[in-house]
Amino acid sequence: MTRYKLRHLHYFWVVATEGSMSAAARRLGVAVQTVSAQVRELERDLGFTLLRLRARGIELTPAGRAALELAEPMFQLAERLPQAVAQAAAGEGAVLRVGIADSLPKLVVRQLLQPVCAESGTRLVGLEGEFDDLLAELALHRLDIVLGDRPAPAHPSLKLQSRLLGHAQVAWYAAPALARQADGLAFPQMLGQLPLLLPTTHAALRARLDDWLSRHGVRARVVGEFEDSALLSSFGQAGMGAFAAPDWLAPQLLREAGLLRLGLSSEVSESFYAIAARRRVEHPAVRRLLEAAAQAQAASAQRTADGSSTEPLGRL
Repeated sequence: MTRYKLRHLHYFWVVATEGSMSAAARRLGVAVQTVSAQVRELERDLGFTLLRLRARGIELTPAGRAALELAEPMFQLAERLPQAVAQAAAGEGAVLRVGIADSLPKLVVRQLLQPVCAESGTRLVGLEGEFDDLLAELALHRLDIVLGDRPAPAHPSLKLQSRLLGHAQVAWYAAPALARQADGLAFPQMLGQLPLLLPTTHAALRARLDDWLSRHGVRARVVGEFEDSALLSSFGQAGMGAFAAPDWLAPQLLREAGLLRLGLSSEVSESFYAIAARRRVEHPAVRRLLEAAAQAQAASAQRTADGSSTEPLGRL
C-alpha cells in the first residue's frame, strides 16, 4: 500500500471511530470536504463502498467493517508511538505488557514475574483474561508476552512461540473442619467423601484432574467450578470444598491460609508457559524472564540428579 493509500485509510478510520464526517474533520483539523474526498479515494482504490451517510452520522457496510477491523490495531499502535518514545527518552524505562491467563495460580504468576519486577527501570502492566483472548491481543502486539498453562496452538497466521517456564506436581488441600469429614479414609479415597472445587474445562489442568480421579475410582462430588484460580482458592480456604494446587505452594497454603494438605497427585502436574510473538528484536524484559526460567529449569534438573527436591518454580 502506498503512503497515499495509507493516508486515505487513516481518514476512513477516524471517520469510523468518530461516527461522522464532521467529527472526523474536527479531530483531523481539516475541512469536511477533504475527509469525504479521502474516503471516496480509498473506496475507489479498493473497489468497494465502505460507508454510507445517514441522517445521524455514518453506517459501515460489511466491507467497511472488515476494513475497520484491520485498520483499528494499526492506528491504535501508531497513536501510542509518540508517548512511548517520549517516555523512553525521558528515562522512564521499558514497559512490559503481560497477559495473565485467569487459570494460573496468582502465587505462580508472582514467582514467574519476580525476575522482571526486581529490575529497576521496568514497569509491569498486567492484564488478566481468558487464554484465547490474550493470544488475540498478543497477535495484535497489544501485549508483549502471555503467561498460560498450555502452549499456543499451531496456527499458520499466528507467528507465536511458546517456551516452557516450569512445572509442578499437584496436591490437594482443604480447610481443617472440612477435612475431618473424611477422617479414617486414606488418600485419595477421602476425596470421594468431600465436596470438590475444580477449575472449569477451559483450564488445561481440569482434564488431567478428571482423568486422575477416574483412574483412582473417586466419584467426584463437584460443588464449584471456577475460571479464576484466585476465586477457587478463596472458596477453598473458606471451607466450601477441597481443591488442587501446585504442591510447591504448600508452605503458603498451610501457614498463611491454615489449610491441610490431604495428599499428592504425583501423576498430575501443572505446566506454565510464556508465549511471545516472533520478532527480530526481542523485548529485553521478556528475554530476562526466559533466561531466569531456563536457569531455574537447569537447577531443578541438577537437584533431580542429586536426589533432592524437584520444585522448578520455587526459585524463579
